Amino acid sequence: MSVADLAFYAFAIVTVVAALLVTISRNPVHSVLWLILTFFSSAGLLVLLGAEFVAMLLVIVYVGAVAVLFLFVVMMLDVDFAELKGEMARTMPLALLIGAILLIQLVMAFSAWKFADGAMGLRANITPDLAEIHNTKALGLLIYDKYFILFQMAGMVLLVAMIGAITLTLRHRTNVKRQNVMVQMSRDPAKTMEMRDVKPGQGL
Repeated sequence: MSVADLAFYAFAIVTVVAALLVTISRNPVHSVLWLILTFFSSAGLLVLLGAEFVAMLLVIVYVGAVAVLFLFVVMMLDVDFAELKGEMARTMPLALLIGAILLIQLVMAFSAWKFADGAMGLRANITPDLAEIHNTKALGLLIYDKYFILFQMAGMVLLVAMIGAITLTLRHRTNVKRQNVMVQMSRDPAKTMEMRDVKPGQGL
């Protein structure tokens, strides 16, 4: 067994275990941390496949932005863990039923999986020849040329997610003084200032 095989099994096991801990962890902060480990392990698998650019995107975008945003939102929200555990205990039978149905569907799908005769040819028609062009350049041509509209739609989804996170964490506090530039610029000196003649030895 080569070093690449050992690295593959190591990354695969860590990815599966960390993804399982994301779902069963009772603390949302711990779930986000396990999710970050899952992303790192998946990036390692992508490096083994030769997709270094996609692996770096996974680390930069998902770990450096999305996962950190999840962690920020979870830590900013005032989560009642006792109430959360009670809700999870009530919905556990339904969740187990849905999980069992999804598992049965996956087993049925993969047991009946067959490759079509022209599948590899169709796949080769979509992707450029990697022997003639680097995978990063080929990916750039696909994203910014052939699938430009889908790429922009994915960006809109991330924008909506960012706006939702800001909306969830935005709290208006009445006892906090905030600076309003427009109010400051529109002040009338005749109404906000008062000139007084203070004589020596006399206070206000």
